[in-house]
Amino acid sequence: MQTLKLVAVSAGLSAPSSTRLLADRLLQSARYRLAEQEYAVDVEVVELRDLAVDIAKNFVTGFPSEKLQAAIDTVTGADGVIAVTPVFTASYSGLFKSFFDLIDPAALTGVPVLLGATGGTARHSLVLDHALRPLFAYLRALVVPTGVYAASEDWGSGGDEYTEGLPARITRAGYEFADTVAARPARNTVEDEIVPFEKQLADLRLD
Repeated sequence: MQTLKLVAVSAGLSAPSSTRLLADRLLQSARYRLAEQEYAVDVEVVELRDLAVDIAKNFVTGFPSEKLQAAIDTVTGADGVIAVTPVFTASYSGLFKSFFDLIDPAALTGVPVLLGATGGTARHSLVLDHALRPLFAYLRALVVPTGVYAASEDWGSGGDEYTEGLPARITRAGYEFADTVAARPARNTVEDEIVPFEKQLADLRLD
């Protein structure tokens, strides 16, 4: 049985936090879907609030602490990443951005990523498309089409005839993410992916 590793990154600042709760629910949904497809699943959550000081020191010194490096390795070694942030000033939190600034731009190439965000009002729901998607597009991740934004009033709401409730959106996004992870081919090394320009020219030469 193939084992897949899913990692959720939560940038919630309080304990407990709605951001961590959303990350856990998305992780649970994806794990259930993969179990249906007979995959073994390892899950891990990276809490950025516990790494805040280490992240700040890294920007000053240029060297990550052992704990921060372990978190970076966990994220970059995952088969799929769930990234959830609270919304501050209509965008992702500074802590969230600072952590992903430390990720090598090529380390998440082709890795399925599910985006989530939490906020006090539904007016910030566009943060998924206006802030988070461009960030992970730059990192060349494979962002699944469905993201989940959870406003304060969404918790405990079943939705209405026009809008899906939060549980339904979490299930749909988690299943979509899981299917993307399961369908993804094995990761290649950078050397395997890049063909030198000289070799490309040689392959095109006619005898």
